[in-house]
Amino acid sequence: MPSLRTGLALLVLGSCSPYKPPEPPKPTPVPLPPPRLSPSGPKLQDLVSGTTSRLQAVSVVDPKVVWASGTGGTFVVTTDGGLTWRSGVVAAAENLEFRDVHAFDAKNAFLLSSGNGTDSRIYRTDDGGLDWQIQFVNRDSAAFYDCFTFWDRRNGIAISDNVGGRFPYLTTVDGGETWQQHYLEGATVGEGGFAASGTCLITLGKTAAYFATGAGTESRIFYTPDRGRSWQHFPSPIVQGTRSTGHTSIDFRTERNGIAGGGDIAKNDIWTDNVVRTGDGGRSWTLGTRPTFPGPIYGMVYVPRTPLSVVAVGPRGASWSPDDGMTWQPLDSLSYWSVGFAGPEAGWLVGPGGRITKVTF
Repeated sequence: MPSLRTGLALLVLGSCSPYKPPEPPKPTPVPLPPPRLSPSGPKLQDLVSGTTSRLQAVSVVDPKVVWASGTGGTFVVTTDGGLTWRSGVVAAAENLEFRDVHAFDAKNAFLLSSGNGTDSRIYRTDDGGLDWQIQFVNRDSAAFYDCFTFWDRRNGIAISDNVGGRFPYLTTVDGGETWQQHYLEGATVGEGGFAASGTCLITLGKTAAYFATGAGTESRIFYTPDRGRSWQHFPSPIVQGTRSTGHTSIDFRTERNGIAGGGDIAKNDIWTDNVVRTGDGGRSWTLGTRPTFPGPIYGMVYVPRTPLSVVAVGPRGASWSPDDGMTWQPLDSLSYWSVGFAGPEAGWLVGPGGRITKVTF
């Protein structure tokens, strides 16, 4: 029979077992409509997101795990490749628009809300969205954060429209626990990022990042090779010069080859020179051809593990290019705000009314 001391020791050891946070509930499967065939061949599967809020950013972790975010403080996540989605609203964020999302896995994700002053915030979850912690609240009433992204789990960057001729931007080196304020000088009048799809700012490799601007007297491509310590900027031939024109989205498939899109976000039914391409790491840009839908491009990304394929989406539809933006084929006629791909077998288009469409090439 154990002594009283031994019994107490066993009780203490039993009470110190590691804490296991609760698992998010698994959504109930729902019937999906039959797949559709795109006019150009890829398969389209309309999914059931569980929300009617507009979704305008998507973060693809792998073919199974995808997060999306949008208006009304909304986020959705799937862990089974889109068959089921769990939707939620961040507590006390019902009036915020989450215009960007960045996820590392099924448990760890960040949300960026856009708006003037304190409406620009950064949240983080480490339990699959059960709880969210505020990591940054913007205190500059004139700043408006458009996009954020990460090089890895600890190092990230977020950037705002310009205030007084310079762009406020943030960097973190500790996974968002703290954010350091910086300023990028030399903005033109009105110049900033369009918070359309969460793709106006991207990282490349371990230390580089690109920021595509619009809405100013000039629309340019900004580049940092060293996580925001220094910056260069380069001109672009995209349509520009007004408050509603310029770049909305940028992506690179190699260190040298990239593409950017945009247009006139105030005119959904006109055609503009809204695709530009680079083959020298962004130092120079030339016009590509227009996608098959009119109006602006909101989001544009390369399809991983394909030679040159890129997909563009906007209010008037979706297109894909097999040759790096030189020619385009129709993908869908529905309205979308953002796009992300794990590979040719799994891509997601998100948009109004909680719309999520899976694309398989």
